[in-house]
Amino acid sequence: MTTLHGAAHSPVAFRAPPGSCDCHTHVFGPVGRFPYDTARAYTPPDASLVDLDRLHHHLGIERVVIVHPSPYGADNRVSVDALVHFGLRRARGVAVISAATTGADLKALDAAGMRGARENVETAGITDPAAAWARLETTARRVAPLGWHVQIFARLSVIAALADKLMALPVPIVIDHFGRPDAALGMGQPGFDVLRRLIGSGKAYIKISASYRISKRADHADATPLAQALIAENPDRVVWGTDWPHPGGAARLGALDGAIEPFLPIDDGAALNRLSDWAGDASTLQKILVANPARLYGF
Repeated sequence: MTTLHGAAHSPVAFRAPPGSCDCHTHVFGPVGRFPYDTARAYTPPDASLVDLDRLHHHLGIERVVIVHPSPYGADNRVSVDALVHFGLRRARGVAVISAATTGADLKALDAAGMRGARENVETAGITDPAAAWARLETTARRVAPLGWHVQIFARLSVIAALADKLMALPVPIVIDHFGRPDAALGMGQPGFDVLRRLIGSGKAYIKISASYRISKRADHADATPLAQALIAENPDRVVWGTDWPHPGGAARLGALDGAIEPFLPIDDGAALNRLSDWAGDASTLQKILVANPARLYGF
């Protein structure tokens, strides 16, 4: 058992295949070196590269994707620092860009190992599909010449409303955290059939990550049918990530009272064991942990 930031991580019941990748992690701090954006939605504690190394040693994970976290805005320095630390043999990143990000900035981010740009419309409180689309279309147009993808963190209703437009974008799409359905509502909930079609088409990848964000059950058992349905729809378009260190700031959007919000105590060993159960066989697990991330991020 390994304990980090108050979370105990269970032993992994299997040996992850060589080249396995955690496709959704964040790094925070040290704040003195990497200050947060003044317009951030929450203030997390530090979560170091050493801690992330410890977690992946425990899980048996060799590769990592650093997803730039929202408290930094479009200042990607903390995530670029992580990519330098881990090196391009092991790490890739997903950046956040803004209107102030220049073409030269994009080329430098690409050289550092960034392979996508994230639009975090959920944490930004955007639930209007038209407003979300304006951001997504602009970002897709800017990163298409680099061969990047656009990663979307949005609720299921937004994704379903934009499905046809997403299909027409000039870049691959990566959908965060199951597409944010409500696991308790099951596969019949509005929009889940549209999400499945997006994955089945091959246009979009889905991250079956952070099941605690869609399930209120301690064992996340109601996420299992959703995960298995998405895998069955297209096992070549599914990737997995821990969401370490599990920031919980979206619940207090806009609350800037200076308080440090602790990370959620999520068991990532149990999460990886659940993935093995969802995959059902070694071949599918190898696709999700190794082959699909290698294709998407260019390992």
